[in-house]
Amino acid sequence: MKLISIQKTTDRINLDQRLPQMPWFVQQFIDYKRPDLSPSTLLEYIRDYESFFGWLRGEGLSVAASNAEITLLDLETLHMDSIVGYRLYLTTRAEKANTRVTVSRKLSALRSLFHYLSQIAEDENFYPLLKRNIMAKVEIKRIHKPKDTAAKLKGKILEDEELLEFVGYIYEGYGKDVEANKQAAYSWQLNRERDACIASLILNSGLRVSEVVNLNADDLDVNNKLLYVFRKGHNDETFKTPVYFREQAKDDLSLYLSLRQTRYKTPKREKALFIALPNGSTEGKRMTKRAIQEMIIKYAKRFGKPYLTVHKLRHSFATDYYLQNDIYRTKEQLGHASTETTEIYAHLTDKTMSEAIERRLDNELPQ
Repeated sequence: MKLISIQKTTDRINLDQRLPQMPWFVQQFIDYKRPDLSPSTLLEYIRDYESFFGWLRGEGLSVAASNAEITLLDLETLHMDSIVGYRLYLTTRAEKANTRVTVSRKLSALRSLFHYLSQIAEDENFYPLLKRNIMAKVEIKRIHKPKDTAAKLKGKILEDEELLEFVGYIYEGYGKDVEANKQAAYSWQLNRERDACIASLILNSGLRVSEVVNLNADDLDVNNKLLYVFRKGHNDETFKTPVYFREQAKDDLSLYLSLRQTRYKTPKREKALFIALPNGSTEGKRMTKRAIQEMIIKYAKRFGKPYLTVHKLRHSFATDYYLQNDIYRTKEQLGHASTETTEIYAHLTDKTMSEAIERRLDNELPQ
């Protein structure tokens, strides 16, 4: 039986339900992309095309009664001012204005479709399906350069001793801060080992929150400090990538594992590593992504770092890891598709590196 992550299964079902509502040439494009892209990415494409086709029909640029009836001619006869109008619609529509990053992604999704139809797909006479590609004229500027992202993260991640201090705070400090609140104190007492373990694992491996959610108990090899993870962007559903975690997380994982079954009333059929026991439930079940995100925010606020999120824990690990490793090892550890993304940590560590070197020199000097 193939091992398939929960999110991938959900996204594939959603994708298969929505695909028949697309024009035939979009269905053909999605099939072309299936071997290379995850169901989650393909589902994002479909959502972006639904938005665009709905706008075309609403503006009278297509007489199609539904998205499925949009024609290649509708796309071929678009003018540049139509694309400008769609971009304007995305950025200013009253009910939900999109960020620059989202607009850029939506236009990139269109450009991928138009490129396929005009350069790769062909009709029975070997001619391109799309004779004119308006999206080839559209310049899509890169929004987030690594240096800019690094600048936004500076001062908003955990550094040096703070990585250990945050985990320690979840174990002890938070309980003292909320002891007057019986409900909060009870919840903390019940979950502190699990919550500290999750924070420690991310701060010592750099896993994404989705990767943490999808972990099963048998994905963990504590003795060899390894996890087997479905990596984002990898479309091979039979393969889990081995990911190393540092020594600091070993004891936290062992402690949580000793409590996982009894404290959370975890049934033997439940494979999830991290378990939640909702109020009134008779048995535990897999923690959700949202629960983990909210849990980290709860502790971060009391810790005095209100801007800290679960994803910034990943950034915290990456910055710390990069100080002792090169960009290629950091890229592999984080599961990045290219070193371009990993360059964030090169910029983030410009100042951190010089400070770390000074600290090491101070420690090495005879006292």
